[in-house]
Amino acid sequence: MNILAHMTWSQFGPFEFITVCWFALALFWIVTSLGVKQKAKAESSGQRWTHLSLLIAGALLLFNNDWPWAFLHFRLYPQSTWIEWAGAAMTLAGVLFAIWARISLGRNWSAAVQIKQDHELIRKGPYNCIRHPIYTGVLLALLGNAVAIGQLRGALAFAVIVVGFIRKAKKEESFLAGQFGDAFTQHRRRTGFFLPRFS
Repeated sequence: MNILAHMTWSQFGPFEFITVCWFALALFWIVTSLGVKQKAKAESSGQRWTHLSLLIAGALLLFNNDWPWAFLHFRLYPQSTWIEWAGAAMTLAGVLFAIWARISLGRNWSAAVQIKQDHELIRKGPYNCIRHPIYTGVLLALLGNAVAIGQLRGALAFAVIVVGFIRKAKKEESFLAGQFGDAFTQHRRRTGFFLPRFS
């Protein structure tokens, strides 16, 4: 049964809004993953699980509210509706940014670290000033989620996922450098890693 469908507007709060944002992003990802290019080169399964395990651990910390260890539920600041809605707004902004980046990347996208057949070095949209804007958007959404929760587990989850994304992004860059050589070197010089660099 769809819980959200049976809610009144008075019951629709920041956490329900955040849930809708994540479901929308997941649905968009599933639909757009159907038409991507075939892989030409990919990381090993062992390498993939190294950063994937960090992402899973972070997601479990963030989205599971039933941890038996009290310290994970320690509040970093007093609970406040306006802070929860500010976090929800950050989540929406991050989701929209990630979708924009995903559209810009087109059929070159992959969940794992890969080089696609006829892979293109994308430098349009957010890729004009950020090398990994999908991660930027997802991290902003996660940060908003953590802000809304206001507990230590949210901050820990964000930190763990940042580490996972950094590891994965650096591996992606080694693949792209090998594929595109000087073109990627120039792109790296004029763009930021997760934050924009304007030149």
